[in-house]
Amino acid sequence: MSEQSTDLRETVRRRYAAAAVQVTEGGTACCGPQAVEVDENFGSTLYAADERDTLPAEAVAASLGCGNPTAVAELRDGERVLDLGSGGGIDVLLSARRVGLTGKAYGLDMTDEMLQLALANAEKAGATNVEFLKGTIEAIPLPSNSIDVVISNCVINLSTDKPAVFAETFRVLKPGGRIGVSDVVADDTLPPEQRAERGDYVGCIAGALSFAEYRQGLEAAGFTDVEITPTHSVADAMHSAIVRATKPRIADASLSMMGSTQTEAEASSGCGCQN
Repeated sequence: MSEQSTDLRETVRRRYAAAAVQVTEGGTACCGPQAVEVDENFGSTLYAADERDTLPAEAVAASLGCGNPTAVAELRDGERVLDLGSGGGIDVLLSARRVGLTGKAYGLDMTDEMLQLALANAEKAGATNVEFLKGTIEAIPLPSNSIDVVISNCVINLSTDKPAVFAETFRVLKPGGRIGVSDVVADDTLPPEQRAERGDYVGCIAGALSFAEYRQGLEAAGFTDVEITPTHSVADAMHSAIVRATKPRIADASLSMMGSTQTEAEASSGCGCQN
């Protein structure tokens, strides 16, 4: 990782650590947790009131996303869900309810303060089918082919290595698994330097991909059925969007067949045989 990428990651980590501390310290005051200040394009107002009312106030106050990925991920009973950049846990807790006790919701975050807040929120919610992991979204600490659905809420744009995020997401998904992601996406006509003029990196603007770049990144990782649907504007020529894609069911089978064919070819040529 370059020095600039390291510096950007640390800037992101500090910003979200401060947000978690703000919510946590506010929760000890007489008036409850203090919500992180965001404009109307980001935050808990993008969730339905009946969803917010079922969650701990601290989880709602810590929401910094640009959408509601759980509303479009079509989660089902018994599924295993992973939230990339889970923050205070709002999407993990909502997912846990949708997949039921036979399913499980994982949250992945690199910030200790957010992980502590998320664990406290899970305890307050009485959620027993959740697990929070420390790590980065470029190196997911879960086995391959172990997750049914990956969600994320305005976090992938914060990564300085998006191809690694897409590759890791593809790796952990089971064949036939899918993604339902909320993220900020730029018009294809808007170059990176003009995206940076509209907002900073930690504000989820400067690091955003264009529609075409997002599609190309997912397809390069192996995803199919890519859909990118804008939902509302967050800046001039920049949008919050819902991103859906699927890991083909035949992906692993094809790789397995290729490996088997190679082994047979090697055997017929005498490769690997002992004298």
